[in-house]
Amino acid sequence: MNALEYPDRHHVVAAEGWFELGCDPEAMTELGRLSPAGQCHPDPLELRWRILARARNWAAALEVSGQMTQVAPDRPEGWIQLSFTLHELGRTRDAWNLLLPMASRFPEDSVIPYNLACYACQLGELKAAQQWLERAARMRPRKEIKGMALSDPDLAPLRSCVEQL
Repeated sequence: MNALEYPDRHHVVAAEGWFELGCDPEAMTELGRLSPAGQCHPDPLELRWRILARARNWAAALEVSGQMTQVAPDRPEGWIQLSFTLHELGRTRDAWNLLLPMASRFPEDSVIPYNLACYACQLGELKAAQQWLERAARMRPRKEIKGMALSDPDLAPLRSCVEQL
């Protein structure tokens, strides 16, 4: 995917700044100023998803993450966002089924096994959840994964195993 050109890049940088300040309406306004081609670029789509996710607007986030997987299928972020959105919509089995093949497609991405651990845990598959969490811990510092997992409500059934990481 080509890099965004001026003025679209300027609008995305401004939107990122507004987002970091917690000013989501201003960030969305800035994203609305993108050219038609810029609207379909993965960078602003990813930011738009983050804004919608923070607002817990999962219906709109589903549409945006679906777009992301279509325009940038070789970027793991879209698949991660789409599966997370499905999970938040109560469609955890669909999230699992979507993300599972991405683990081999994007073997260096530690978010994928971490999210698969969360989904497996919520589906009652605790052994699989533990295996995925251990895989994530091999990819990133164990202390970091352990800290995330201890505060993640999706992994609550694995608390005793997380303590052993």
